[in-house]
Amino acid sequence: QVYLIESGGGLVQAGGSLRLSCEAAGRTRMTYSMGWFRQVPGAEREHVATISRAGSATNYADSVKGRFTISRDNANNNMVTLQMNSLKPEDTAVYSCVADAAPTPWFRGVYEYWGQGTQVTVSS
Repeated sequence: QVYLIESGGGLVQAGGSLRLSCEAAGRTRMTYSMGWFRQVPGAEREHVATISRAGSATNYADSVKGRFTISRDNANNNMVTLQMNSLKPEDTAVYSCVADAAPTPWFRGVYEYWGQGTQVTVSS
């Protein structure tokens, strides 16, 4: 079983920054594509960002391009960080880490492993 350990999140004022981290642990027999989704109550879940298994490709939602950066840890291939800058109140959501064995899972839109989620709140 693979499970995802999330950290980061919290409360920040608009224009500020936060960093989310996620590590895939357990029976990790390979390097996974990893990323983040977010969801607010009453709305559909939204893909935020994913980095490919090889780390050579990334995919971002239009709403976060230029503000959020996803990267893979050099020492631990199954750990990723989402750096969120210039945060807006509309970025407020529960952010969930995801992982999948596919090299570029954003084309299918299906991710096998999900974290519990961490709250990000941006005040105006």
